[in-house]
Amino acid sequence: QVQLVESGGGLVQAGGSLRLSCAASGRTFSTDTMGWFRQALGKERDFVVAITCSGNTNYANSVKGRFTISRDNAKNAVYLQMNSLKPEDTAVYYCAARPRFTVRGSLITEEGYDYWGQGTQVAVSE
Repeated sequence: QVQLVESGGGLVQAGGSLRLSCAASGRTFSTDTMGWFRQALGKERDFVVAITCSGNTNYANSVKGRFTISRDNAKNAVYLQMNSLKPEDTAVYYCAARPRFTVRGSLITEEGYDYWGQGTQVAVSE
């Protein structure tokens, strides 16, 4: 059974930091592009950042310079270091995997990903 499990969310004050983790199991993800998306209450799910199997990254403008994605293929894990958090970063954060050779969508769109986690809540207070 393929699973992506996020952890590390919580409540933090503005300016603070959190580190999200995503543990993947059930198949090898080392050749996948891994992404993070987020969904604020009442809004659509938005792209945050993605990392390819070779380590290339693509960040949403809203998080550039504050968030850093990384991956550990040996552990089948991906991480999101979030610094200088703002109240507008409040959302449920989802980990997703885009298998290699996927042609549907792109690495910045939901439809481009086949596997999703259940999400972890991040809340940033003023």
